[in-house]
Amino acid sequence: MNSRNLYSILIILLFCIGKTNAQEVLTIEEAMKIALENNFEIKIAKNNSKISETNVTIGNAGMLPSLTASVTDNNSVQNSSQTRQDGTSVSLDNAKNNSLNYGVSLGWTVFDGMKMFARLDQLKELQKLGDSELKRTILIKIGQVNSAYFDLVQQQQQLSALDTTIVISTKRLELAQNRFSIGKASKLEVLNAQVDLNTDQVTLLRQKESYANAKILLNQYLARDPKTDFTVTDSVTVDNTLVLADLMDLAQKQNPALEAQIINKRIAELQLKQVKADRYPVVNLTSGYNFAESQSSLGFTSQTSSRGLNYGFNATLNIFDGFNQHRNEKVAKLEIENSQIAIEQQNMILNTQLSTAFQTYLTNLELINLEENNEAIARQNMQITLDKFKIGTITTLDFRTAQLNYVNAKVRYSNAQYQAKLSEIALKELAGNISF
Repeated sequence: MNSRNLYSILIILLFCIGKTNAQEVLTIEEAMKIALENNFEIKIAKNNSKISETNVTIGNAGMLPSLTASVTDNNSVQNSSQTRQDGTSVSLDNAKNNSLNYGVSLGWTVFDGMKMFARLDQLKELQKLGDSELKRTILIKIGQVNSAYFDLVQQQQQLSALDTTIVISTKRLELAQNRFSIGKASKLEVLNAQVDLNTDQVTLLRQKESYANAKILLNQYLARDPKTDFTVTDSVTVDNTLVLADLMDLAQKQNPALEAQIINKRIAELQLKQVKADRYPVVNLTSGYNFAESQSSLGFTSQTSSRGLNYGFNATLNIFDGFNQHRNEKVAKLEIENSQIAIEQQNMILNTQLSTAFQTYLTNLELINLEENNEAIARQNMQITLDKFKIGTITTLDFRTAQLNYVNAKVRYSNAQYQAKLSEIALKELAGNISF
């Protein structure tokens, strides 16, 4: 069998494998969709965002009145005696007494120094903060799904490379056995070929283990049964059009961490407004309708009842509280200052991370081109070496070296693509721009 026929068999073999699993391929788009629907941390973040949204009401801000109903019923049985001013006395055993009160009361704070309006605005900002946290969680989890997915692609490519070397090593063993049978090779050559084949089979087995574990990890991110079987696409497409300036502009607008710091500053400013509102009076309106009834077995009055409306208002003003108002305002201002510092710090961290990741990205793009050329050269060298080995013009050591060089070149090329994809994912995650 010549080298051309050997490579034809390999191509047919890989084609058949791909065709068999065609209906089981999980695309990256499907993986991200499943993660958005199933991932536990995303579900929790969604619920937290809904909680923040639910809290944005004028009632929670203190703008609406409160209405309460109450009922009180007291009863007693007593032995009673009374001595009156004229000297007469009266007594009664097991005297029954009862009183019943019920009604509704209304309370409404109509002015509190505009604190309620600042509180409502703060609730809205907290909702935005919840949305930002949801976005951050989604970006992180989608980034993890992308990384795990393309790790599987890389490992699948390495499995393919190892399958190829198994076929080559098997062919080498057959050639060595044939040469030995006709007296053109020693038993040592056969043994060396067998040892190398065994080594390749062990490496393939380890790679299958890594591939299976990587599948389990991706299933975990997708929040589904770890035993769910699937395959992934066999190629990695790297976006080589990213521009650092564009990524930095996007990050200023979309990065969740920076967005959260900006929202925190706004929340701190609204907190200062609420603190300053304590300098103003608080005016409450009160109203109610009550019914009261009492019965007594002993006394001048045996039964009384009343019902009616009551209304009024009260106002309070903090005149002096031990300088706590001044202290609270000072603390609130320092919180605003800290939030501004946090924004500047996050900006610096973000720009540093983007610059570093972009340099790694550029390096990885260059490595893709270099490793692609190396892989093509190694393939050509492997083909020539196989032809020479068949006619016995090179040693088994030279053949093995060419074989390993070919496999390693394929693995390095696959790894270069994977590392470049990781750089792309990291950059888009920092820019808040991962497509899903």
